Amino acid sequence: MKRAARTATVCVTTFLFILPALLTFAQSEDTRYFEETGHNVSGEFLRFYDQHGGRAIFGYPLTREFVENGLVVQYFQRVRMEKHPENPEPYQVQLGLLGDELGWRQAPIPESEIPPPTHSDKRYFPETGHTVAFAFLEYYQDNGGLDIFGYPITEWIIELDGRIVQYFQRGKMEWYPENPPGQRVQLGMLGTRYVEEFVDPIYKERESSYIHSQAVLPTATPIPGSTDPPSDVTALQIMATLKYPIIGLKSTQTVYVYVLDQSSHGVSGVLVDMQVEYKDGRRDSFSLPLTDTNGYTQIEFPIGDPAPGYVVIVNLAASHGNVRGETSTAFLPWW
Repeated sequence: MKRAARTATVCVTTFLFILPALLTFAQSEDTRYFEETGHNVSGEFLRFYDQHGGRAIFGYPLTREFVENGLVVQYFQRVRMEKHPENPEPYQVQLGLLGDELGWRQAPIPESEIPPPTHSDKRYFPETGHTVAFAFLEYYQDNGGLDIFGYPITEWIIELDGRIVQYFQRGKMEWYPENPPGQRVQLGMLGTRYVEEFVDPIYKERESSYIHSQAVLPTATPIPGSTDPPSDVTALQIMATLKYPIIGLKSTQTVYVYVLDQSSHGVSGVLVDMQVEYKDGRRDSFSLPLTDTNGYTQIEFPIGDPAPGYVVIVNLAASHGNVRGETSTAFLPWW
């Protein structure tokens, strides 16, 4: 009996000794914490993230995992991941149809505009009646095709800010001719837009996993009287989207803004100034709340009663020390 007790004691002691190592292994293998947005990605979602392009395709996580409409989901800046355990491998993780859910689908093109099957730079998708062409087609084929983007639901279009874009069932491509080769096609932030409009705020709060809460990961001890290290921000990128690209008169518009550094990390504490220019010469100026830890801020403002049918320009400028960034977007007032 004593030998059995000693054996049990040794086993328990050994287990307690190796438990931190096991937890650390679990963190490194099955869970990754994204400091930029304060969320974890774990298990099947993390494997899918790493196998299909990571941040370049999906962006950073915006929510924790949660159950939505009977599915386990997680939102990222560009997509929504969904678990479908009823599917065979490798289709148990799917991307949500955010392009459709946000209402971007357009009518199919006329039969007269359908390119021949042998066209070298255009591909027609009869499933939705749209084509993908040139640089967008190359990006589509090189980065996962149907599994990642779904079918096209528009042709390429020019949005109010002058940007050429195309919407797909699961994403949005944007054309940046000013970028160097290899970076001219970028993916739009459909996940961000959907989360801001439709996702319960409780799922957007910053989280710490069980592993983090058990203090397995090393933590820094603050030094009394110390200050934060100087910022190494050398460039500012401003990403701005509007709640209503087309808006009724006497309505309230919302501008969503992310301020990122040269590495696409959010920059906190940035003051963003905004000027709204109307066709009749009116200019309204606003200062947005300081950006949060994700580099995010937003503002609502009344548009009044401008001349309908004329584009309203929204100019935004941000500064961080001596570094400055600017961007513009636009919306169309209508009756």
